[in-house]
Amino acid sequence: MITGMYSAATGMNAQQHKLDTISNNLANVDTTGFKKSRNEFADLFYVYAKQTGSPESDINGSEGPVYTGLGVREVRTTRLYTQGNIEKTDRPLDVAINGQGFFRVILDNGGPAYTRDGAFHEKDGTLYTSAGHALDGVSVDGVASVYDLIITQDGFVTDSAGVNYGQIALYDFTNPEGLKSIGDNLFLESDQSGEVNALNLGLVNTTLAQGFLEKSNVNAVQEMVNMISAQRAYELNSKSITTADNMLQTVNGLKR
Repeated sequence: MITGMYSAATGMNAQQHKLDTISNNLANVDTTGFKKSRNEFADLFYVYAKQTGSPESDINGSEGPVYTGLGVREVRTTRLYTQGNIEKTDRPLDVAINGQGFFRVILDNGGPAYTRDGAFHEKDGTLYTSAGHALDGVSVDGVASVYDLIITQDGFVTDSAGVNYGQIALYDFTNPEGLKSIGDNLFLESDQSGEVNALNLGLVNTTLAQGFLEKSNVNAVQEMVNMISAQRAYELNSKSITTADNMLQTVNGLKR
């Protein structure tokens, strides 16, 4: 009974973590370029009261093992990089990535970070993300108006007069799920993600779309279903603890 209480407690803790992840997904349902996360769980180790083939088994070995599981644990939180919906905005500095890859921006410390947020803003010839991080590799210094800028599917930035301001580069990783999230729609390279690789937009199935934004890939309806499922699982584990407690009370009352 005590084992059951602790196993149920691990289940409640796991469902709490799942609810936290769902809540974060729903909170970012309208965040540009946001990628939803999910929790992955594994059962804990088992205590065997009897092994298969042990001396306690019957003579013909027809009896199976007897064991008790000790609950569940969260093994990882995985970010899902599926494509978000593309929304038309007609704003010239809105750029959506249709396919794989990330924009590279420069952090305040001078290091690189990566994002799918293409809602850019111009200041002093530099393009900045919504959170204020400078886009790497492109300067529009000298442009008469940002409304004159033309961004091709391959990322080349020109204006109506034909002046070339560079190319918006995209980057990808062997395992994007290994990227480290740091907030502000930013990701950092890690040992799990593998080394960064520049994408050749002419050779991969990825294009840029000016005047569009990639929205979050969170499905609000599915997340609500997941939330209800997590709530029910939490309640059932709580019920297990209550039931085990009632059984202990019964045992304690036998001596009276």
